[in-house]
Amino acid sequence: MESKTRAENSTYGRKPDGKSMHGRIVRELGMRIVSGELAPGERLPAEAALLAAYEVSRPVLREAVRVLVAKGLVVSKQRTGAVVRPRNEWHLLDPDVLYWLIQSKPQREFVSTLLAVRLIFEPAAAALAAQVASPAQLDAIAQAYEGMAAARTPDELLEPDVAFHRRIAEATNNDLLAYIGNMLSLALRESIKLSSQHPDTHALSLPRHKAILTALRARDPLAARQATLVQLDETRVDLATVVPGVVALD
Repeated sequence: MESKTRAENSTYGRKPDGKSMHGRIVRELGMRIVSGELAPGERLPAEAALLAAYEVSRPVLREAVRVLVAKGLVVSKQRTGAVVRPRNEWHLLDPDVLYWLIQSKPQREFVSTLLAVRLIFEPAAAALAAQVASPAQLDAIAQAYEGMAAARTPDELLEPDVAFHRRIAEATNNDLLAYIGNMLSLALRESIKLSSQHPDTHALSLPRHKAILTALRARDPLAARQATLVQLDETRVDLATVVPGVVALD
């Protein structure tokens, strides 16, 4: 069985289970920050107020704040307490921060933002993978495609589709690109869930991904780039039918 990615192992991004007050504090304060309720430069509520609101000990609360510091959302200052950092300093590829951001954004804005990132990242990654991927890595991408082809429901299609794109990033043999592909997998998963609402999602998705795989196997970087661009543009068209207002990529 394939090991889970860091994004899949995210803890605070999961739905509350009522068992961890520490996780609940991180999650709720994180959501308040990324949604704009707590603006950059603004202090978190006073420690005394948070202790009373959550009914936890001071060590539990301070550990939760340390987690927010580690995620780049706040900076802890003596005498002034924890202050929300500027948005451009947040660790947006942290799976929890990304999850909270997805939850706080309107669907149209989330989809448009993700498509813009994918347009920059995926065609270049595919072109590089076509040149440097090992035979084993190409086989892994092909296995993900076969999983897509064997899927009978949108739920069955989801994980092999995500794996297909993540394995292309891994096949660049560039640790930073592989890391970015891994971190984007959570957002990609949410986007695929939306596009799966299109009635013909399976029939439309397969030939697009097959074209990318064919170009990779042919070691043709230009074809891999172009096939990825086509797949992204047609994905935008599909998403526009279920999320009105999604903007064009060009």
